[in-house]
Amino acid sequence: MLRQVTVGVDGSAESLAAAHWAAREALRRGASLRLVHAWKRHDTAPSVPAGTSERDRAEQTLDRAVGSVRAAHPGLRIVAGLVPGSAVDALLTAAAEGELLVLGSRGLSGGAGLAVGSVSQRIVAGSPHPVVLVRAGATSADEHLPVSDGVSPEEIPETPYRDVVLGLDTPHPGDELIEFAFEAARHRAARLRVVHAFSAPSAEGAGPRMDLLRPWREKFPGVPVTETVGEGRAATALVRASTRASLVVVGRRTRGSRLGTHIGPVTHAVLHHADCPVAVVPHA
Repeated sequence: MLRQVTVGVDGSAESLAAAHWAAREALRRGASLRLVHAWKRHDTAPSVPAGTSERDRAEQTLDRAVGSVRAAHPGLRIVAGLVPGSAVDALLTAAAEGELLVLGSRGLSGGAGLAVGSVSQRIVAGSPHPVVLVRAGATSADEHLPVSDGVSPEEIPETPYRDVVLGLDTPHPGDELIEFAFEAARHRAARLRVVHAFSAPSAEGAGPRMDLLRPWREKFPGVPVTETVGEGRAATALVRASTRASLVVVGRRTRGSRLGTHIGPVTHAVLHHADCPVAVVPHA
């Protein structure tokens, strides 16, 4: 089956930034890119073909995003289409059909952080596959280490990537979460920085054991790993680490509860305050 990265577009600056990030991610993964736009038909006057004007506008929105991405990445395989239904329903359907869904989020004042709306939160909480949120204004240069003056935009992809940061809850690490983070670092030839913060010393008088990463180090021998274990708030440590990262990876535990989907306080805080794209990975 062909690998596919999916991105939701709605004509906003943040969704266009997400589309370009998704295009770069598709190239890193050797996957195709699927652009989707949710379209819900509304009632119109009897003399007007049902949904004509709304559908035209939806198609124009999708065409503009496709044209922008295709111009920047001419070699990328791109498919695009309208998905009927509300934004939440349409994007959750799209998320189930691809290996990764990318969405845009408005940047907070000052250009830092992600403003995560109710639609994005519901999709993050309900998607069976990982979801990445990208802030408005995010560019390829933001993913790479600083470059010296005189470097052209075409040379930026050759500059080393910033770290991939993994927020790890050692009591409930989740294989899906760890594997996603290692794969993300491998695709970028980047260092994986694993961060764990705990509220109090363990019974042994030290922080939690991190030897659970040993089999993953063996599976991904080409990925350099650093581990940071310290006392404090996990969300604070991850937001701080995001200022020097190309991607922050956090988890969402899947729960078969009547209460429905759940993001968790650490992931919720990181989504709202991180200074780089955030991947939320569902895991058992």
